[in-house]
Amino acid sequence: MKHPKEERTLVIIKPDGVQRALIGEIMKRYERVGLKLVGIKMVVPTEAHVEAHYTLDPAWRRVTGEKSIKAYTDKGLVHPLGTDPLKVTDMILKKLKAYMTSGPVIAMVWQGAHAAPLVRKITGSTEPLSSDVGTIRGDFVLDSYQMSDTDDRSVRNLVHASGSAAEAEMEIPHWFRSEELVSYTHLHEAILYDVNLDGILE
Repeated sequence: MKHPKEERTLVIIKPDGVQRALIGEIMKRYERVGLKLVGIKMVVPTEAHVEAHYTLDPAWRRVTGEKSIKAYTDKGLVHPLGTDPLKVTDMILKKLKAYMTSGPVIAMVWQGAHAAPLVRKITGSTEPLSSDVGTIRGDFVLDSYQMSDTDDRSVRNLVHASGSAAEAEMEIPHWFRSEELVSYTHLHEAILYDVNLDGILE
């Protein structure tokens, strides 16, 4: 059984994050909590690669449509694309492909205890308007589902982050070959993971 410190997760800084010169700021948020960067690359993804990424999980189309409809319902609004989750997701995916292929992205793999949920917490909720202050999306984006739907585009939220460790295990091989990921020891791991902290005064 793997130790929690070996958990890995995928993060992609989307084209708007690159264009707004937020790469360093975003990376700093994950690094300062104690996560270790084990893979990084800059690419301009193709539409086929983006579609394959979002549909790695067979349930993604249904779940995404349901979440989008619920986000409107919770605010007392009617979803402009209707009430069929699959039709809603078809339009979301079309907009995501246009968004994610509009420029270079930074794909990264971060490793550390509870990497996937920690990254999600630091990143904030999918809709920037609903994200808490202190999260990446809450601090750096003013977009909303309502505004992006009015403009007929994808919501601009700077970052993709795997939803869970299981999701990350599907997504990481889609973006990285195994030889592109580096296993190494980071000095701060001695403080984060040493059971007794008995190496400090040696």
